[in-house]
Amino acid sequence: MATFARGAPPAERSTLVEGQQFQDLVQRSHSLTQKILVSIPDTHKSCIHVETLQLNSSENAKLAYMASTIGIPSAPVLRVVSENFTLETSLIRMSEGLQLHRALLSSVSPRLENKLTGLLADIKDLIIQINKMLKMARAEAVVQPSPTPVALRLSGEYDVQVAAHLTLVQLQAFGQDTLRCLRSLDQSNGDEAES
Repeated sequence: MATFARGAPPAERSTLVEGQQFQDLVQRSHSLTQKILVSIPDTHKSCIHVETLQLNSSENAKLAYMASTIGIPSAPVLRVVSENFTLETSLIRMSEGLQLHRALLSSVSPRLENKLTGLLADIKDLIIQINKMLKMARAEAVVQPSPTPVALRLSGEYDVQVAAHLTLVQLQAFGQDTLRCLRSLDQSNGDEAES
């Protein structure tokens, strides 16, 4: 799934991030990420009927073995853009993580009476915005890798509930990391602080 591209030099990258078109994409992505994060608790409530599966519970860490057994991979690690973590790397990981969560939710959606349709549409829209930023950030055109299909091992209704639950928990954490990264790219925050 690795891609090779020569990124823009630092001075050009700074100009790119400060550009209005890029900033519009950052702000749209920020809004979509917030929308996704706000919808997760209601989505969880409408889909998860096992009382012990709570969205913000310390018990979720105990389900790591179950995640492994079902086949839920971890999300990519996101960091704020820095000398050691480039804009391209950040955007690639955002895109990969969102594609992963979309694939995971798509695999359980039919067994949850398609209650995930709205959330899946928002994730798709966010992927499109992130990929537009990625395309602008790259000096050379590189074909985006297609997401690896996810094959969950779901033997019964409880496994479906756990898979949906763990995916929403992981998506919530990944969404918060995405929001943090997007905030670091949002130049309007600095403008407001200076006024």
